[in-house]
Amino acid sequence: MAASLAAGLLLALAGSVLLYLASPHQRWCRTALRARPARLGAALLLAGALWLLAQSLLLPTAVFVLLTWLMLLCVALTYLGALRAAPKEH
Repeated sequence: MAASLAAGLLLALAGSVLLYLASPHQRWCRTALRARPARLGAALLLAGALWLLAQSLLLPTAVFVLLTWLMLLCVALTYLGALRAAPKEH
């Protein structure tokens, strides 16, 4: 039960990273990934994450957990990108 919960959260992490890297304003790579394949891959990963979360939680709870986790990841990935691109002060 805990393994499917952890695997679902990890799949959601991978999906949100892929979604972030497809954004034209991402700061991790020099160029963004091609949008359509990256978004399709992110959608498949997030659907798999929801399926895995639903294995150990009730469906409404799994949806709530997934959406809350995605909000946290989207904010965290954006701030990590901004920290990486920030000018270094010496």
